[in-house]
Order: sequence, then structure tokens, then C-alpha cells
Amino acid sequence: MRRKCTDSLIYWKKNPGRKPLILQGLHQTGKTWLLMDFGNKQYEHTLYINLETDRSAADYLSVPHDPQEVLLFLETCAGKPLRPASSLLILDNIQCIPQISTLLTSIALDFPQYHIASIYKGVVNSDSFSVHDFDILTLYPLDFEEFLWANAEFALTREIRNHFSDFSPMGKKLHEKALSQFRLYLIIGGMPAAIMEYKKEKKLLLVPDTQQKLLNLFLSDITALAPKGTARHCRNAWLSIPAQLGRTSRKFQYTRIAKGATAKVYHEPLQWLISAGLAIPCQTAICSRPSETSLHLYPVDTGLCSCILKIPAFQLLSGEETTAGTACIETFLAQHFIRNGYALSYWSSGNQAEVPFLLSKNSHFIAIDYRSSPHQKCRNLMQLNKSSLSPAPTQMYLISAEDFRQKEAYRIVPLYAVFCI
Repeated sequence: MRRKCTDSLIYWKKNPGRKPLILQGLHQTGKTWLLMDFGNKQYEHTLYINLETDRSAADYLSVPHDPQEVLLFLETCAGKPLRPASSLLILDNIQCIPQISTLLTSIALDFPQYHIASIYKGVVNSDSFSVHDFDILTLYPLDFEEFLWANAEFALTREIRNHFSDFSPMGKKLHEKALSQFRLYLIIGGMPAAIMEYKKEKKLLLVPDTQQKLLNLFLSDITALAPKGTARHCRNAWLSIPAQLGRTSRKFQYTRIAKGATAKVYHEPLQWLISAGLAIPCQTAICSRPSETSLHLYPVDTGLCSCILKIPAFQLLSGEETTAGTACIETFLAQHFIRNGYALSYWSSGNQAEVPFLLSKNSHFIAIDYRSSPHQKCRNLMQLNKSSLSPAPTQMYLISAEDFRQKEAYRIVPLYAVFCI
């Protein structure tokens, strides 16, 4: 599968100021495959060591050693030559060794000519890894454009990008085709295993089985990695996130996690889920001291969202408007905005209007609203335009199942073109 992250890896390889690379991301997003594919195509030799399964290597690296001795050991352990510029050393599951940060930093200082890439399952702990000493990349589930590439719809992605650039309508035939692919993505999501299952015979019947296996892996990870004594609460909170979307109020509520749930019990689990990258947070933009009672939370993948909610595939394929379907669409939007590097917040004027996403990046602010039906009235953006929000948005988009269209104060963007924003 073609991944956008490959371009960043090539840039890292060519950068004379490169630092040791850490590729972080959730379980089963394709980190190992991506680095192995990159190494095989860009280097003469790829040395791979899994510190979770190779106990001798893990035990050796857990004790301080001279950097040159470490390189000799790793070369012997991998059974391939480790040479500057022409070899890539991949250390998988570095989260298994607490002292690995100091070791990699020492090697980089003494031997900067070597290319070393590491894989971290989850999100790197900033207390253990200095962002100044490493180049850190995040691998997310496939976005919709990568999904189209995986299904050989290269021409369709070009058409979507071309029409986004000049805001001309796609036309009925292309528009319906793109919407159909978008609905497939809502069901399958961006996890590589689920996409590969669909690709085998272009059928959806076995996709839920694959998603359930992925879901079980995520729950096992939460059990293994959650702070001591909080695993059950972390699982309950994580499984509750999709069910709390799609309602009139998107605010995450403790009382909806379980009977008698309180902030005292669930504050730490919720913060851990966010810091571990298992939940996407969206905070209010108008409160100087935001709290968890104003927080919106989203899952990390639409496929896992549909699996948790047990949504029948035919319901999403038909475009039927349901609360569960709306939850998947909201997840799709949050997933793509985070993937594109935006910080998320939302705007609300009490019970009158709410704009679900305010995107910020490099002093650029975008207001995003969406409607699931073309007939649904949508005045939220106009209410925001009249407000005194500062800084004011530089662009406003209404995401819809409609074709590209320019309105007086905002632009209508089809759901399938969100990756262009």
C-alpha cells in the first residue's frame, strides 16, 4: 500500500542533519511494514531487530555499553553488514526498553553517519524522549486518499484534488462514484488489515471479523499499558466514545460510560487515552479555562467506530441518516483533520449554534461545519461569522454529501474531499 509517510522517510534519509528516527503509531497501523518496505527500496541492507521478541538483544541493550560495541552487537545480531548511508538499522518495539533514548542519543553523537530508525507502539512519552534529539513521525490509519490508492483509484484522487483546487463541480457520475467509495471507507476504515481483507475479493462480509480482531488487540493493549489499577476504566471509557457521538450534544459525559461513573474515577483513564493517542480530543475555543465537561472525543478510526457500534454495512452504504452513521462521519472528519496536522477545537453559542471543528495550523484558522442531508438547514457558520471570535476564521467550509459549490460566505466541500483541506 502506498503511504504518504514514505515521502517523509525519504526526506529524512536525504537530510544531512538527520537524527535517529522514531516512527510512532497505534497497533496495526503498518509501522513495521512501512519501514521494512522503505529500507528494502532505499538501502542496500536492512537490519531488523524486534526488541519485544528478541530477548537477548533486549537484555543487552538494557545495560549501558559503549556505542561502538552496541553497533557491533546489533550487526552480529541482525546477521547483515551495518554500513554508513547504505544500511538501515530498524529497532522495533523500543518501548520495551526504558533506557533506549539515552542509548540512541549516544550512538547518534558518536556515529551520526549511521541511519537508525525505531518503531514505538503508541505515542512517545515526552518525559523519556526529547523531541530535540529525535526525528519523530506518526503513522496513522490510512486516510481516504490512501484508501483510494490501495483500491487502484488513482484517477479518482486526481480528479478530487483538481476539482478542490478550482472548486468546479465533479459532475453527477464522478460525484456518485466518489461518494460510494467514501461510504465504503466509513465501513472499512483505514486499518491496513481491514483494507486487505476487503481487497481479497472486494467483499465486505469478512471485514467485521478482521475489525473485531483489531478491536481485541486494542483492548489488550489498553489492559497491558494502562496505568496500574485503571485498565478496566480505560477500556470502558474508550468503548464509550463512539456511542457518545452523533447526539445533539457532543460533549463527552462520564455518566454515559457506566452507571455511577464520576470524574474522580475516570479523569486519569480519560487523560491516559488521549496521551496514548487512543482518543482524539476537541476542546472548546471560547473558554479560557476549558475542562473535561466541555470536551468532545473521537475514536481514531471510522472502521473501529462502526465495529464498536455494530452498524450494519448496508446502512452506511445506503447513506441512510442515523445517529450511528453521524458518529462515523464525525470520526472521519476528526481523523483526517488531525492527520493533516491541525489542532482541533469547536465553537458554541450555548443552545443556538455550534460549529464542530475549528482548525488551526501555522496561524491559519478554518471553520468547519457539516450536514448529513442536503435539505438540512445549516446556519452555524453564519452565526459564527457574526460572533466576536478571535482570531476570526480565514476560511469556512460546509462538509456535505453535495458536489463542490461556492456560497457567499463559505464553500461546500463533498465529504470525500476532506483530505484536501
